[in-house]
Amino acid sequence: MSEQGSTEQDPLAGTEQPFVQHLKELRDRLVKSFIAVAVMCAILAVYPGPGQLYDVLAQPLVAQLPHGATLIATSVISPFLVPLKILLMAGFLLALPVVLYQAWAFVAPGLYAHEKRLVLPLVVSSTLLFMVGVAFCYFFVFGQVFKFIQSFAPKSITAAPDIEAYLSFVLTMFIAFGLAFEVPIVVIVLARMGFVSIEKLKDFRSYFIVLAFIIAAIVTPPDVVSQLALAIPMVVLYEIGIWAAQIFIKHTQAPEEEVSGSGH
Repeated sequence: MSEQGSTEQDPLAGTEQPFVQHLKELRDRLVKSFIAVAVMCAILAVYPGPGQLYDVLAQPLVAQLPHGATLIATSVISPFLVPLKILLMAGFLLALPVVLYQAWAFVAPGLYAHEKRLVLPLVVSSTLLFMVGVAFCYFFVFGQVFKFIQSFAPKSITAAPDIEAYLSFVLTMFIAFGLAFEVPIVVIVLARMGFVSIEKLKDFRSYFIVLAFIIAAIVTPPDVVSQLALAIPMVVLYEIGIWAAQIFIKHTQAPEEEVSGSGH
């Protein structure tokens, strides 16, 4: 019995070391990502500084306030915590290419060639689209929204928004517009994975227009400009997603899919 047991091979033999190596590599990638974020935060802390970063973020609102009006801090520690939060957020955004590269370097060795052609463009394009959505919100939408809101303020009231409330509002809008600009990525993934056909996406076009305006009405402040600024790009990006999905499906097929497709 002992001889028979000794000759039997453990099915899990040899798998421990590769698993440990993967954990070590994951740890190294996470450490490098953390260092990149820390370096960017340190640079921003020196120049331009947390206070200046908040001034830049608050500029669209301050520009629409009455002359001499400023934002206020209703909490004792808000003047310290709020600029620190913005510093960390800005540092992470600047280090995002390094973080995404570390994630890609960890995953890429386990992917087939056609999977790499699928994943890498999606990661890069989704990051760029999110940043474009944030920039669009900051440079265009905020100016229109704050101008509309201040136009309704009675002259007997001096507007003095709280810095924490303003930061919360800004982050909500940034996330909303950043995710809204991810519509083409969602369309491409759904079509490429076979969940929805291109024809179904085209048929859903009219429903998506209604859905886009409903989302815009819920997420944005109650002014027409900001609602249109969110809904119209979503509709346009949906059309771009349908067009891009057709090209993407063609160029990211697995070899067996290409053979079967040519056989038909």
